[in-house]
Amino acid sequence: MYGKILKKSLLVATGFLLQNSVNAQMFVSADTYVYASNEVIYIGQQLELNAASSFLYLRDTAQLVQGSAGTSTNKGLGSLSVFQEGSVNDYQYNYWCSPVGGSDTNSGNSPFGINQLNDVLNVTQSTPATILPMNNYNGTSVPLAIAPYWVTKLTTSTEYSSWIDAGAPNSILAGEGFTMKGTSGTNTVSVNGVQNNPGSRQRYDFRGKPNDGTISIPVKFENYTLTGNPYPSTIDLSAFLLTETNCSGTAYFWEQDNTVNSHFLADYKGGYGTFVPVDINSLGIYTPATFYSYDGSGNAGGNVGTGNYYQRRNLPIGQGFLIDGKVDGVVEMKNSYRTFVRETPDSSTPIARKSDSKAKKNTNPFANTQSVSGIDYSQVTDEQVPQIRINTLLNNKGVRQLALGFVPQATDGIDHGMDGGSSSQGTPADIYFLIEDAEFVINVLNFDNDKKIPIGFRNAKEASYKITVNEIINFTQANTIFLHDKVNNQYYDIKNDFHELILPPGENNTQFEITFKTDKSLGVEEAAKENFMIYQNNENQNLVIDNPLLMDLDVCGLYDVAGKVIFTKKDIGNQASYKFATSGLVDGIYIVKMVTKDKQVVGKKIIIKN
Repeated sequence: MYGKILKKSLLVATGFLLQNSVNAQMFVSADTYVYASNEVIYIGQQLELNAASSFLYLRDTAQLVQGSAGTSTNKGLGSLSVFQEGSVNDYQYNYWCSPVGGSDTNSGNSPFGINQLNDVLNVTQSTPATILPMNNYNGTSVPLAIAPYWVTKLTTSTEYSSWIDAGAPNSILAGEGFTMKGTSGTNTVSVNGVQNNPGSRQRYDFRGKPNDGTISIPVKFENYTLTGNPYPSTIDLSAFLLTETNCSGTAYFWEQDNTVNSHFLADYKGGYGTFVPVDINSLGIYTPATFYSYDGSGNAGGNVGTGNYYQRRNLPIGQGFLIDGKVDGVVEMKNSYRTFVRETPDSSTPIARKSDSKAKKNTNPFANTQSVSGIDYSQVTDEQVPQIRINTLLNNKGVRQLALGFVPQATDGIDHGMDGGSSSQGTPADIYFLIEDAEFVINVLNFDNDKKIPIGFRNAKEASYKITVNEIINFTQANTIFLHDKVNNQYYDIKNDFHELILPPGENNTQFEITFKTDKSLGVEEAAKENFMIYQNNENQNLVIDNPLLMDLDVCGLYDVAGKVIFTKKDIGNQASYKFATSGLVDGIYIVKMVTKDKQVVGKKIIIKN
């Protein structure tokens, strides 16, 4: 599209996405603005917002997609304006990546500064946020004030001390991610049905010259870089991770316990969730963050919680994430990764959207995807990758989740974009898959019932691990799933039960593996399972255990799927039937575990729906 818009005129964009082969550009003159609502604007070449009074407003779910293949030629003193919401208060971090840089007459992407964040007044007007002094740690929503002390970036490093202050103007390059804490208070200004801050999330107006074209991002071997979506449109994160082979093909997303209201590092509880794309036609696999506590130097301490499940392939405007390098070099963000996918009104937050019930199944988010890449998004399946999710309760506190995926093209070695490495290798206790002697939280394989999958443990002092299969998604080929202790040649059923290990200090990478069958009879304990009928009567809200052989029971316990105790009953005898009330429990999967007087162990998973 090309056209010089007359002064004091208005172009309302009603939705236009041109074909890739069409070259077009947009020029917005002084005292003129373009307003787009709930639509996509596509420009084949450059955008010039000529004067300081030239504006392009993206409102509701509107986005700007550009199609040039090289470096950006956008220029001008005017500004693109796009709203985005952070999801935390003034004690927690969002990870951002700005879609705009500074407005200037030069062609190309300009550096960004937090002084370009604005407080929303109405649909087109905003006022610059107040940038507080460095000794003021608390941002506010009324008036909008940002604490630059918490604005940092990370480039090619593994050390906590390597985070760089980035609160000054023009200190954040295009493609660089940055951290920023949120605000406190409630801002009642509402635009298009969205409140600036209802007390739980802060809306910011990003204003500046829109980023466009190829953006180089430095990476270094086995070092992390904070980057993100640098455009005023969604991007296909899977396309980026699969194409850019100088990184591992894995993205890491910070999550934090939002109930912790403290600026002291020793009080933080958080960690990184892990996303791998698997292949271009899948939704990928995401494992939630395992939350750790931290000491004053940033070293991870004990496991204290678990994050949520998110759909990560459609990456919204402004979302930041970490990547790790495979070589010393660069990866590139490109216009070819840009898409147009609307952020839905019922999203938990636009910067980190939560998917449906533990990501078991989503409505296909790519059904109507528009892009400039040529990818046929109608071929992207809305089904989750076939997988087994294994939960491990560490020291009866937080949960580490591992994901075992199955696709025919995967190998037993490290596959780019399929296997997700652990970001918690410095923690005092952890469980992980071992692939080529490295630690992974996501392992994608070609299924074989004879396969043996190495699993490792690392703990600085004696630690407890309770291991069970949390859920099986779109996968029916494994009738049984075991944790195999190779030293003692014992197989423990983790599909229907959990197994608890107490391990001494050290690293154990050779003793245990996951298998789908045994090489021995399970003997009397397996036979004992046939002697009980265990089921949940959801209509009467009770757990029923039938004991027709009148076996003498020592202990009966109910546990959540992570292995946390719900209740235990001891010395319950040899009755023909038992009933335990479950009316006060939340819906979900639970594990019944019984021990007979002669030490036979029986486990069974049930589903409670009250």
